[in-house]
Amino acid sequence: MSEDNVEFIDMSEGSYEAITEGVRVSVQPIYLEDESDPEEGRYFWAYQIQIENLSAETLQLKSRYWRITDSLGRTEEVSGEGVVGEQPVIEPGFVFEYTSGAPLGTASGFMVGHYRMHKNDGTSFEVQIPAFSLDSPYDSHTVN
Repeated sequence: MSEDNVEFIDMSEGSYEAITEGVRVSVQPIYLEDESDPEEGRYFWAYQIQIENLSAETLQLKSRYWRITDSLGRTEEVSGEGVVGEQPVIEPGFVFEYTSGAPLGTASGFMVGHYRMHKNDGTSFEVQIPAFSLDSPYDSHTVN
């Protein structure tokens, strides 16, 4: 998919947004201290997603694809039907929200992906999920 029709917006510190063909995806990652064990090399994040249908058409989220990359450049790809066990139908003007999680073996990384949306006429298209940073308090940031 070309990114010509995708608008990426930096909302604020720690919040990310992209709009693709009338669908706004907003992401808020949250480091989960209680689920993580830095001594064991286990770091865990939750991420809250809002999918807002700004278009005039009813849409159904059929599948998802994620690419998760840790700070060492190791990449894991995850794909499957729907999100959190659902294939939500999102009417024009409505928002679908969910929370999920991701583990990493390093103190930081990032995620990016897309959803496959279907229209009532049977056509489908990809909605971009903005790349977002997974930063824990255990990662040392260096500004050059």
